[in-house]
Amino acid sequence: MLSGIHNAVIIHNPLAGRGRGHRARQLEQARQILAAAGIEAELQATTGTGEATTLARRAVQQRRQLVIACGGDGTVNETVNGLAGSQVPLAVLPAGTANVLAKELGIPWDIPRAAEMILRGTLQRIALGEAISLPTRTTRRHFLCVAGAGPDGVMVYSLSPALKLRTGIAAYWLEGFRQLFRYKFPRFRLTGADGERQATLVIVGRTKHYGGPFRITTEADLFKDEFELLVVTTRSALRYLSYLPAIWLGRLRGRREVYFTKTTSLRCEPLGDGTVYAQVDGEPFARLPVEFSIVPDALTLVVPEMLGRQSSVVGSQFPQVSHR
Repeated sequence: MLSGIHNAVIIHNPLAGRGRGHRARQLEQARQILAAAGIEAELQATTGTGEATTLARRAVQQRRQLVIACGGDGTVNETVNGLAGSQVPLAVLPAGTANVLAKELGIPWDIPRAAEMILRGTLQRIALGEAISLPTRTTRRHFLCVAGAGPDGVMVYSLSPALKLRTGIAAYWLEGFRQLFRYKFPRFRLTGADGERQATLVIVGRTKHYGGPFRITTEADLFKDEFELLVVTTRSALRYLSYLPAIWLGRLRGRREVYFTKTTSLRCEPLGDGTVYAQVDGEPFARLPVEFSIVPDALTLVVPEMLGRQSSVVGSQFPQVSHR
């Protein structure tokens, strides 16, 4: 159970997902559920890209005791980037397209029910992933769930925001099939703890869930300080197409030209035969070269009560949030 938390902010994206009129009513219900438990939560709507990060940083400066992100993976990622390194806890009310973190934590898609789950949650200190654009290292972004480079990167870069707004997860399917027959699958170099390898796709997983109904990096663990990597080496569009049933059935391991490994850092560098894009939590990041690394002890996360009991990380191992 959460205790000693009375002052919160709900950062919400009014454009995320569908059913936005219904969501406004659910958000007010969630606010009332929190208030009945002694947590006054101020609703703060985002109006553009990057604003959730600004609002989260402001919440830290204002010594808020809890930040709740209501939206999709993009809203959660922006909020994480405003909270990273602080002691202010993050909770999630799912309201977007894929909602990878909500799936990973078993949070229901019903906002009032998710608010009740927050009240019964426990605080866990976790690591984050960080993507750094090389060679300048001036562009960097934390991520909570999944990053990658290759076909998924170009898909995210090419996705129409208007189509995503209208069709939700179907927009990713449409763009994915379009890129399947247009993308040239250029190889790039991976350098990690187990040496070098050439690849056409790498998925850098902190979570078992990837997007939609898929679970790809199924041995990843949000509560451990490591990534699980999926590495694909083929340049064949037909072979990529053949992987789809295996992904759907959760049987990708052992397929030809598919490899899994674990690491805490990975460098991805182009080999000169095409531009390769990287994504973090389903949002565009940068062209290669890019480095992915684990940042330990980076975020306090509100997790469901039973999941918190099962985790090897104990919530009492980090300082309490100031109540002033």
